[in-house]
Amino acid sequence: MPTEILMPALSPTMEEGTLAKWLVKEGDTVSSGDLLAEIETDKATMEFEAVDEGTVGKILVAEGSEGVKVNTPIAVLLEDGESAEDIGSTSSAPAPEAAPAADATAEVSTPAAAETAAPAPAAPTKDGTRIFASPLARRIAAQKGLDLAALKGSGPHGRIVKADVEKAEAAPAKASEPTATPALAASAPAGPSGDAVTKMYEGRDYEEVKLDGMRKTIAARLTEAKQTVPHFYLRRDIKLDALLEFRGTLNGQLADRGIKLSVNDFIIKACALALQQVPDANAVWAGDKVLKLTPSDVAVAVAIEGGLFTPVLQDAHQKSLSALSAEMKDLAGRARDRKLAPHEYQGGSFAISNLGMFGIDNFDAVINPPHGAILAVGAGVKKPVVGKDGELEVATVMSVTLSVDHRVIDGALGAQLLQAIVDNLENPLAMLA
Repeated sequence: MPTEILMPALSPTMEEGTLAKWLVKEGDTVSSGDLLAEIETDKATMEFEAVDEGTVGKILVAEGSEGVKVNTPIAVLLEDGESAEDIGSTSSAPAPEAAPAADATAEVSTPAAAETAAPAPAAPTKDGTRIFASPLARRIAAQKGLDLAALKGSGPHGRIVKADVEKAEAAPAKASEPTATPALAASAPAGPSGDAVTKMYEGRDYEEVKLDGMRKTIAARLTEAKQTVPHFYLRRDIKLDALLEFRGTLNGQLADRGIKLSVNDFIIKACALALQQVPDANAVWAGDKVLKLTPSDVAVAVAIEGGLFTPVLQDAHQKSLSALSAEMKDLAGRARDRKLAPHEYQGGSFAISNLGMFGIDNFDAVINPPHGAILAVGAGVKKPVVGKDGELEVATVMSVTLSVDHRVIDGALGAQLLQAIVDNLENPLAMLA
């Protein structure tokens, strides 16, 4: 029986994607691990590997198709002895079409519309988590009476493949338990629909910009963050003169090695150390619990065309300034090329958003869930300040704002974290101790 190849979930949050390019054609023979297609998620373009062997009998979704839902059939794989005539009704599955831009806008901004949309095909789940298995593996498991939830997959990302079910012993499948459907919470008031906004500007010249996957995700996640995360804000001014002098000395000594440290490198290090100095603030919100992290995994916002990434520097507290600088340059470069893998921009407990290079004095950043806090960094500006002796002097001052999730970090704890960041930046030599 022909096997359907389904649109994969290439990240935990992926619900749909764009089939950018097929790397095989109908009639090609493929084996497990062979590359089948390039798929664009909301963040990156990734390669999709085959998990079964066979012949590509029919391609159901054309290159460039957008909005292809996860678990939608995109091609049909034939086993030995099967032919195109065996595909039957499978080949009649329609290829998804890109939604008009106005519809995409309405979908993001109108929660009520999302509630009435047809749900994506459900995949088997284990304790609420989707079980990834190839269609052939599912079929063999059903024939042998195997429970997929009891199997461990050996395919890419733990996917259950044919070999896993063939070597498994038959066992009675668990009876499905009815699950209570929680009552839908009242939707927050939505703004005007896309059509309503468009009508406001009839007769005016404008260009309609289609929302890509990244912009849809940014709009949805940040709207959710501001609606559901109880933000509060802590502000401090930081004197940078000692740091700038120390940075100049280090860069002079590191010039022969081609290393040039930025102020942002020091900020990353200062925040990573502060999370170790105030460990209760190194935490994330996990729905019904708080997770306190041991390492300092710091995310840094990187602006790219059409959106932004927040690549994560793992174990940042253990790395030297030069190592952090090199890693940040690498992540930022690949972020702009949309070449980051999901594990490189997911996770972390804390984020940094620096707009100082654009001349912004200060601003408030939106927390990126599940992070507990984000530091908004402004420009260093020369200002008159009162010195220790009470005399006026000129100092380079940088304004920062710490946005905090009150579910995770209370006011006093947030103040301790920000104080630790300030101390680290105003006494940079101590960060090397």
